[in-house]
Amino acid sequence: MPFYVSPEQQMKDKADYARKGISRGRSVVVLQYDDGILFVADNPSRALHKISEIYDRIAFAAVGKYNEFENLRLGGVRYADINGYQYDRRDVTARGLANVYAQSLGTIFTETNKPYEVELVVAEVGEDAETDQIYRLTFDGSVADEHGYVAMGGQADAVAQALKDGFREGAPLEEALRTAVRALEAQDSDRRLEASSLEVAVLDRNREHRLFKRLAARRIEGLLAEGSSGSSGGDEDGSESGSSDED
Repeated sequence: MPFYVSPEQQMKDKADYARKGISRGRSVVVLQYDDGILFVADNPSRALHKISEIYDRIAFAAVGKYNEFENLRLGGVRYADINGYQYDRRDVTARGLANVYAQSLGTIFTETNKPYEVELVVAEVGEDAETDQIYRLTFDGSVADEHGYVAMGGQADAVAQALKDGFREGAPLEEALRTAVRALEAQDSDRRLEASSLEVAVLDRNREHRLFKRLAARRIEGLLAEGSSGSSGGDEDGSESGSSDED
């Protein structure tokens, strides 16, 4: 015999279910630095990426169920390609993509029994820090326009507090990376994240055409060493690791 559940209770149950699924995932941090936007994920996998390029100046980061956010990523790539081809590449924006994701997530949340257990960031790097765009999307399709930094997944509140304490606008890449890693480590005081367990990428406004770039483990190690030393004495690391960046 069917039983009645109020819409309010049904929405609450769905939201609680999605939040629990997202909190079980490893965290992702997105923050601005002097030359663009930095993405850092606690992710030892070399094949299953949480951070990806969407279009020329746009990148995507996600936490939660991999198959669910991968479907969203692929949909975003198709949206960007089609609109860039039909109109102009400049017409593809993070704001437009965030609106598409918001509609999809909102529809899934309200019309299906099981919501997506995902949280997303869509970011677009501008000509300067003031024109950078960072949008955070939650499982129910809500959109927030963020500035400075974002933390998602895991113990997001602890990570966000550490970012708040350590974030500095206009910081160089090595300082921003060190801040992000410290924030991720704030979830567990006994854990130290190595370069091999990090997925790191940037949207670098100084590059041409495609501004997204992944950082290889050796490059990450060099930046962390340079940041911890607080000096430019890591020139050897920087020059050596610079050649190992991945486009």
